[in-house]
Amino acid sequence: MAHVNRSVLPGFALSLGYTTFYLGLLVVVPIAAVFLKASTLTFGDFWATVWTERARAAYLLTFGAALVASLAALALGTLVAWVLVRYEFPGKRLVDALIDLPLALPTAVAGLVYASLYVEKGWLGRYLVPLGIKGAYSRLGIVLVLVFVALPFVVRTLQPVLEELDGETEEAAASLGASRFQTFRHVILPALYPALLTGFALSFARAVGEYGSVVFISGNMPHRTEIAPILIVARLEEFAYAEATAIAVVLLVLSFAMLVAINVLESWSRRRAG
Repeated sequence: MAHVNRSVLPGFALSLGYTTFYLGLLVVVPIAAVFLKASTLTFGDFWATVWTERARAAYLLTFGAALVASLAALALGTLVAWVLVRYEFPGKRLVDALIDLPLALPTAVAGLVYASLYVEKGWLGRYLVPLGIKGAYSRLGIVLVLVFVALPFVVRTLQPVLEELDGETEEAAASLGASRFQTFRHVILPALYPALLTGFALSFARAVGEYGSVVFISGNMPHRTEIAPILIVARLEEFAYAEATAIAVVLLVLSFAMLVAINVLESWSRRRAG
């Protein structure tokens, strides 16, 4: 009797076909269209478009603000996830639900709220502006809204990992004389490295592509508070579609390169932890 090889996962071929189809339709085709449209420019025109002083300032602000916001979200998100997992307190479920608010709330609303809070006569701005702290129409405001939209990715990435940590290992470290900081540094933190990198990568990717909240709080001033997505929209409003896609190509390439680097670092961290 002939031996019949059966797949461990039934329906694998059909599932793979659907996955490939939707991945191509939703990801590959749009990206290919962007590169195709940008290719209508000559190399000289492409370079003149993507490497102007205004464009360089926008790139620097986009990735710089995303990096700062992601690091801040990583620190705050780790603290919030730790509190939600390790402690019981009144209103815990409400706090846990509010973490997902930036995912459900239109980001334009967040930008309007932050702008109204930090303007000179806003609830917070009336106290901060006299001290020289300008949250509205500034780079600080951009970082604040990016932290707001990126924080849930860090918290939701770390929560399940913290819940699965073995408490007996911490108790063993404490019984051997380790302080709380030493226990966290040598026992808990190494187990969190992969999740921390994943949360950072997700929050960074989210911050780089953010537009709705930033457009209301940044002031969109060229060379100062203009991010790359806003520059793309400005080119589209000028009907310069090829130039807009050229800037989009630069963002795609830079973002993909940084995410690849983060994923390589994450894989290295997982191997080291294993």
